[in-house]
Amino acid sequence: MYTPPLFQEDRLPILHEAIRSARLATLVTLGGEGLEASHVPVLLEATEGPFGTLYGHFSRSNPQGQGSARDIQSLAIFMGPDAYVTPAWYATKQKTGKVVPTWNYVAVHAYGTLEVFDEADRLRRLVTRLTERHEAKRAQPWAVSDAPADYIATMLKGILGFRLPVDRLQGKWKMSQNRDAEDRAGVVAGLNAEGGPDEAAVAAIMAGDPER
Repeated sequence: MYTPPLFQEDRLPILHEAIRSARLATLVTLGGEGLEASHVPVLLEATEGPFGTLYGHFSRSNPQGQGSARDIQSLAIFMGPDAYVTPAWYATKQKTGKVVPTWNYVAVHAYGTLEVFDEADRLRRLVTRLTERHEAKRAQPWAVSDAPADYIATMLKGILGFRLPVDRLQGKWKMSQNRDAEDRAGVVAGLNAEGGPDEAAVAAIMAGDPER
């Protein structure tokens, strides 16, 4: 990922929080027919390895789980909030007119060698933890144990788990760091006026972190 120094984020806790906050990962691997990509929820084990380890699963019929090269790095992409930035928000527009549109966004790329597994106990633990994570805020959370055991056993036969020990993390927080304070204040005000959840999230990042 092309990341100019101004936009680079290296703080591991912040990178991990962005991974946890992302609703889906885009997992990219290389197979016999070229690049493959799947969009999958994942779990992050932050203390497993220097940069953490990712866990998730594929459909067993997904060729990505069967044919990905095991000796070539895979890539998991996590997107955070993003928003279009119009030149109309820049004070510089009124002064010189020398402005163009851009896009502010958060992205994390995690690289590692993919491992695939199909042991029923490991798969059950994985889907249980994924379910608990995403059901936790519901008033009446659904649990894997709510379904008949034989049905769950059948469903587990239809998936493959994966483990991705992360050996390299890249973070990009493109948040108008290349603009002066007046232009940045204009972007924050403009994003807040837009009223969308992603716009508000980008504005909060820009306004809340002095390193950005």
